[in-house]
Amino acid sequence: MKVKVSRKAHFNAAHRLYRKDWSFEKNDAIFGKCNNPKFHGHNYDLIVSVTGEIDPETGYVMDMKILKDLIKQEVEEAFDHKNLNMDVPEFTELNPTAENIAVVIWNKLRPHIDPENEIEVVLYETPRNFVTYSG
Repeated sequence: MKVKVSRKAHFNAAHRLYRKDWSFEKNDAIFGKCNNPKFHGHNYDLIVSVTGEIDPETGYVMDMKILKDLIKQEVEEAFDHKNLNMDVPEFTELNPTAENIAVVIWNKLRPHIDPENEIEVVLYETPRNFVTYSG
């Protein structure tokens, strides 16, 4: 019997969506106000879910305290109150779209969670815009 457990987290970050190899005009046409050279920010909400078998000894799929600490260490400390383009090494050459941020978060968490368990990252960039990545 597989069960999904989830932990919600939050971080604030600034970014600019653009490609260095495109002109300002092309970036502006594709990314609009998200191409602002002075950046813009979001209050991101994150839900990380782990799906797996319930451990018969503990009754847990995963200890939620461990998941909380992992999210704090791997995501919140790395992204919160940061400029994603300038302060987060993963986005030096990668456009920090919500899609790419979700994949980066998944990749940061995956090595720390039992490989038998599936993980899913849901990232809300706004209350109505969100992406889901499951590997």
